[in-house]
Amino acid sequence: MVCYGALGVHLPVGSSKEKRAIRPILLRSLKLLCPACGQSSIVQRPFKIKDRCSSCRAVFKREEGFFVGAILANVVTTELVILLIYLVSLPIFNTYDQLILAILFVVAIVFPVAFYHHSWSFWLGFDHLVESLPRDSKSNDRWS
Repeated sequence: MVCYGALGVHLPVGSSKEKRAIRPILLRSLKLLCPACGQSSIVQRPFKIKDRCSSCRAVFKREEGFFVGAILANVVTTELVILLIYLVSLPIFNTYDQLILAILFVVAIVFPVAFYHHSWSFWLGFDHLVESLPRDSKSNDRWS
């Protein structure tokens, strides 16, 4: 049984459940590849994620607000990295508070920008693990 969502997107409903293993999806996410097939990059250009996979037609951007999970992944990872750097730098630079703050400030600015594509990739991988990415029914869309 197939349900058609908005914009002609196939949404799998209760048919055959494909096996989705964590390790391959995690490796694909690290390489910024489609979590469903691993054949195509999720990146269209810097700071622009494709709407769908050019190989398997998995939809990356489905509805308004879907990107909030990627933002959450980016913010939480940035906070964890800042906390880790702070805890590591305390015993090393314990009397140089200004240096520690300067390092943390630079990390807080640079890391989220550098991690942008990976946060999207990990969010898509998580979504694929939980409910499988839907496929686009349009096969001849040259603008993807």
